[in-house]
Amino acid sequence: MTDTGKQLRALYFTRFASAFGLITLLTLLSDFIEQLGAEGFVLGLFATGLTFAQAVGIVPISWAADRYDKRTVLLGGVGLASVVYFAFAFVETSWQFIGVRAFQGIAATAGGLIALALVGDLARESERANTIGTSNSWRFAAAIGGTFSAGALYDAFGFDAVFALLTAISATAFVVVWLWVEPDDTRIRGFPFSDLAFNRRILTMTSFRAQYAVAVTLVRTWVPIYAGLEAASGGLGFEATVGISVVIAAEKFTNMISQPFTGSLSDRFGRARFVFVGGLFYGTVALVVPFTPAIGGALGLPSVYPVLGHLSTGFLPLVALNALLGFADSIREPASMALFADEGKGQGVASSFGVRDLVWRPGSVLAPLAGGWLTSNVGIDWVFFLGGAFAFTGVFAFLGILSYNHGRDALAAW
Repeated sequence: MTDTGKQLRALYFTRFASAFGLITLLTLLSDFIEQLGAEGFVLGLFATGLTFAQAVGIVPISWAADRYDKRTVLLGGVGLASVVYFAFAFVETSWQFIGVRAFQGIAATAGGLIALALVGDLARESERANTIGTSNSWRFAAAIGGTFSAGALYDAFGFDAVFALLTAISATAFVVVWLWVEPDDTRIRGFPFSDLAFNRRILTMTSFRAQYAVAVTLVRTWVPIYAGLEAASGGLGFEATVGISVVIAAEKFTNMISQPFTGSLSDRFGRARFVFVGGLFYGTVALVVPFTPAIGGALGLPSVYPVLGHLSTGFLPLVALNALLGFADSIREPASMALFADEGKGQGVASSFGVRDLVWRPGSVLAPLAGGWLTSNVGIDWVFFLGGAFAFTGVFAFLGILSYNHGRDALAAW
């Protein structure tokens, strides 16, 4: 038997590999668009092909993982990822890219979701949020590494080198799962989605999550847009792409280093209150983002930096606020994931995480449409005001339903 610690490390690396592939391809998406000459409807499919495939794959993949061996499903996911990244090197048309990207979405769902389910299954109940937080830290490390390395590797060696690296990382994940992760003997008969979707505790959590998806999608997507958009359109007009990368990385970095610690605290002091506090903090910080130029001006901060060039007085405040957004999310995320794992344990932990993922999808799809309309017709500041508002409505709906259905002390008891 492989010890639990070694199994968890293999799963952490698998989550790293899955996230690294996703962020690397996202970073280079504009280069693909330019090289393949995509436009119009086909251009839109470059992004939505992946997310649609991910959404379609959630239910069958989660069901198969709970009904059969999660390790086998996970091996299928990371094995498919290796094939997909190798296939990207032979893409010559937009439609080929869309097709391979859809398979990438299936592989990412199988790899990321089932690895997370196994982490939740293997973790001790008293340490579950801490263990999940550690797993998430590996995912954020991949996001930081992929963001900064993708462009440099592509500029130096081209697409083939990028795909060779992604194939090697995915193949390594396959090997470590094969060698170190034990077969899963838990078998859930029937269709656990139908029970978990109406589980009272899960319904209480989804009352928050459905609204919070709008908040996070808007804020996380529009912070870099706000940084790069020209001042005439309400943005900061950063001249250097590296400056935008620093802003993005700040959120990932604080999330990465904080999650194991905040997860451990939620294991000790109750998970529901961390969901509430994290969401409240996130909404508050989001409301402040549009005021970064005023903050920079009031503090007398520089607008020009060596190497980076002109970045406006709002650069350092925006980096600081995005770092705080990462910390706020680190308060919420491991506690939220642990609550879903608690409910799924013995009843279908993969399906429980599948419900969690499905609830997120509508908000993450519709929020960018609202953000685009607000940016063009009202002003980009209102994107952050709307994001903050949805964070507040989510946390107070969560508090209200939690107290009404589970008692006034439920916030401390969960």
